[in-house]
Amino acid sequence: MKVTVLVGGVGGARFLQGVKAALGLPPVGPGPEDHPHSIDAVVNVGDDIWLHGLRVNPDLDTCMYTLGGGIDTAKGWGRSSETWSIREELEAYGAEPTWFGLGDRDVATHLVRTRMLRAGYPLSQVTEALCHRWRPGVRLLPATDDRVETHVVIDNPDADGSEEAPQVAIHFQEWWIRHGAKPEAHRFASVGADQAAILPAARASIAGADVVLVAPSNPVVSIGTVVAVPGVAQALAATPAPVVGLSPIVGGRPVRGMADACLSAIGVGTSAEAVGRHYGGRGEGGLLDGWLVHTGDGHELPGATVREVPLLMTDVEATAEMARAALELAGQRVS
Repeated sequence: MKVTVLVGGVGGARFLQGVKAALGLPPVGPGPEDHPHSIDAVVNVGDDIWLHGLRVNPDLDTCMYTLGGGIDTAKGWGRSSETWSIREELEAYGAEPTWFGLGDRDVATHLVRTRMLRAGYPLSQVTEALCHRWRPGVRLLPATDDRVETHVVIDNPDADGSEEAPQVAIHFQEWWIRHGAKPEAHRFASVGADQAAILPAARASIAGADVVLVAPSNPVVSIGTVVAVPGVAQALAATPAPVVGLSPIVGGRPVRGMADACLSAIGVGTSAEAVGRHYGGRGEGGLLDGWLVHTGDGHELPGATVREVPLLMTDVEATAEMARAALELAGQRVS
């Protein structure tokens, strides 16, 4: 079986561990070379950002570290056993931005990536080279080799309040980390998406998959940004593989992060039903053939089959059960 998964960062990485386990692969590291199943992950690049002259790819790195055994498991992001001397020195110099910390071990990844990008290698080849060290057991594919960054339009937080605050666009990372997603987001913009194109390997992966899964990642700035890359929606519409999504909303609340703030900005409610209708049933011109929601969150979704199963990723085995349910809904059964 060939499985292609659309993913974002922390939740997407943990879901990939469950997909691996469901297919009989080790959650961390590579499986045997003769294993009959394979997994591709088409990863969000909208969170990518230049910091201190380095190109940082948070979602790709989170997937790589998680599946390769180098993640800080307590936080779900960043390197294990991290130290912060570089951040402390940058702060001592007053080098902005100080709101985004780069760990010493993590910086090595960004240095290698930046050097390769400046030498002319595309992001997909750089990612493949970095994965030679980590051996994640999943082929990590950026949704595009082109630069696409998510920006957020908010009221200017530095306005003096004497008149209606002008709106400004800031990078998603600044809104999410520096401001804690507190300023109301008026809209999101995928900067560069108009000039971007789907990674050819990602297109081929979607076209040749037996199953396409949509991870329980942020529907707006993770999955939404992947689908916004020109060519992705078309590839999903054309693939003969069933497309099954898993809800990131359980009992009316995001499982992780601040997805509710993102959904509000695009006028979508914080519920499994609202997100399902946002994606849409493939039979009605939307994204999904199947939609897994948490037990008790059942609803009708025109053009797709809805099934209720437990959707809390409490550990790898619970996540593997979610993945098995998604594969079964797609008509695939694994022993």
